[in-house]
Amino acid sequence: MRKDIHPSYGPVVFRDRAANCAFLTRSTMTSEKTVEWEDGNTYPVVDVEISNVSHPFYTGTARVLDTAGRVERFERRYGRSGERG
Repeated sequence: MRKDIHPSYGPVVFRDRAANCAFLTRSTMTSEKTVEWEDGNTYPVVDVEISNVSHPFYTGTARVLDTAGRVERFERRYGRSGERG
């Protein structure tokens, strides 16, 4: 493996602003902002908009779409243009 071509890999705090949650992991991402973690050490912090804590797939709060209602609403609005044939 060649030296000095890979980014540094170290501890980083990712903070989910939507869910007010943070987790410490290792990453190649860097940031000028820092935060003091629970262990008393200071780590770079990266703010993210969504994580597994706030994403609907992981939380189970996904909305169910009413596709039948959408089709009926479309047909009411625009009507049928006649029978196919």
